[in-house]
Amino acid sequence: MITGQHSNTVRTVSHEPPVRILVANAKGGCGKTTLATNLACQFARAGDNTVLIDHDPQGSASDWLKQRSKRLPVITGLSAVKERHGAGSTMSWRMRIQPSTERVVIDTPAGLHGHELSDLVGQADIILIPVIPSAIDMRAVTEFIQELMRTQAYRQKPRPVAVIANRVRRNTLSFGALQSFLDKLHIPFIASLRDTQFYVRAGEHGFGVVDFDRQHDKEIEEWQPLMHWLSTTISEIRSVR
Repeated sequence: MITGQHSNTVRTVSHEPPVRILVANAKGGCGKTTLATNLACQFARAGDNTVLIDHDPQGSASDWLKQRSKRLPVITGLSAVKERHGAGSTMSWRMRIQPSTERVVIDTPAGLHGHELSDLVGQADIILIPVIPSAIDMRAVTEFIQELMRTQAYRQKPRPVAVIANRVRRNTLSFGALQSFLDKLHIPFIASLRDTQFYVRAGEHGFGVVDFDRQHDKEIEEWQPLMHWLSTTISEIRSVR
């Protein structure tokens, strides 16, 4: 008599690691959270499983996410603030990112320097640096970029870095000076985001500008170079993984 034996087959589903985008600048008031939240909205609206991580003790990104309607594309929020400042923390935020996550956007605090900067650079695949067109901000971002490139994490593995001009008023002397300044840094200057009330209104209600039913053509146009650069850079990163 022949007895049939049945074996249980366990299927495993493999997921490609998410692409992690760090939004950073040691200078406060340059629009890091505005860029991070709107970038997360762009990814979510495109259908990417997106996580927004808040490293800022002010918790602005977390507060923004609490206002976000469940009818909008889902963005998962994680706060890393308590784990950075609290005692006895045993679970890292890294362990709480679901395997199906495709994009991780990391919002950072002002005053980011030293080991903390190096640690966050080490967690990122791409680094975006927002800067506003003022003499003080341009000097500060020069120092920040130099420090970023001296970090141990960056020296061990250079990452793509790009600059976004934020709160821009075109056809002004300050905008022209910013363009000239960024060209000299030999770092991609990939987009200019206007100084507009659309971002203020969006921030108050957990929206990104991409979430409005009626988008202004200018907002659509100014995000295209940034998203195109990210798409190309992400493809390059994945090709060597």
